[in-house]
Amino acid sequence: MVFFNFKFFTMSNSEQPIGVFDSGVGGLTVASAIKQVLPGEKLIYFGDTAHLPYGDKSGETIINYSKHIADFLFQKNVKVVLIACNTASAFAYNELKQYLDDKILIVNVIDPVVNYVAEHYKETKIGVIGTKGTINSGMYEKKIVENDKSIQVASLATPLFVPMIEEGFVYDDISNAIIRSYLSSNILNNIQSLILGCTHYPIIKNQIRKFFDFKVDVLDSANIVAQSLKAQLEKNNLLNNNNSPSNEDVFYVSDYTSYFEAIARMFFEERINLVKRNIWKE
Repeated sequence: MVFFNFKFFTMSNSEQPIGVFDSGVGGLTVASAIKQVLPGEKLIYFGDTAHLPYGDKSGETIINYSKHIADFLFQKNVKVVLIACNTASAFAYNELKQYLDDKILIVNVIDPVVNYVAEHYKETKIGVIGTKGTINSGMYEKKIVENDKSIQVASLATPLFVPMIEEGFVYDDISNAIIRSYLSSNILNNIQSLILGCTHYPIIKNQIRKFFDFKVDVLDSANIVAQSLKAQLEKNNLLNNNNSPSNEDVFYVSDYTSYFEAIARMFFEERINLVKRNIWKE
């Protein structure tokens, strides 16, 4: 596939849709939060289910996937691309900003959470869990400490969570055992709050909260990101002020899975427009 040349396109306007992408179902947590905060906005979602999980891929590979998806979303005339994947946010955000040449707004899911933590959790110990890619990038720890050196950050990779969730193992003995195995790590001792550094993880948020006996503040990035997106759209005069809920959302997947459809219907509580699209063969 030849990457698109963005330099020939004009700036976006408020009535264009919001583009959202993730490796699979995780980004649906963010998409759902966006619809609650911005019901009048139309969404075009791309779940790269053919290549999940992103967490064990190289940075170069993730950047390549992200550029292909950016091409696809841009051709769908989106006004913003929201990288609803922590691993892609860590590795591809700056690359996509340069690649799209400031023609449309690019938003990641890490910076809004970092800013939120800096405002609300001073002089505390915060845990971060995520994929190997996200944790090994050190992006959360680096950015949090840059904002506030009084915050201690304890990072832990939990790579089985994404395939576990994608396979539908939630609220059962298998998922509880995996959660217990990871979160029992001494790395997370004495944390006051925990960042779910993967957009899949809110699906098991209640199980994680229960593991900590509801004594640890578990931060779900979805609503934080949705509120930040609203502020950025307002700042750039891209907010659609139509308050009537949009029913024109389209969900694309690079490989169909019944679990993706089931989770999408759970979040959106309606019949969804789900389309399989292998953009690497177009």
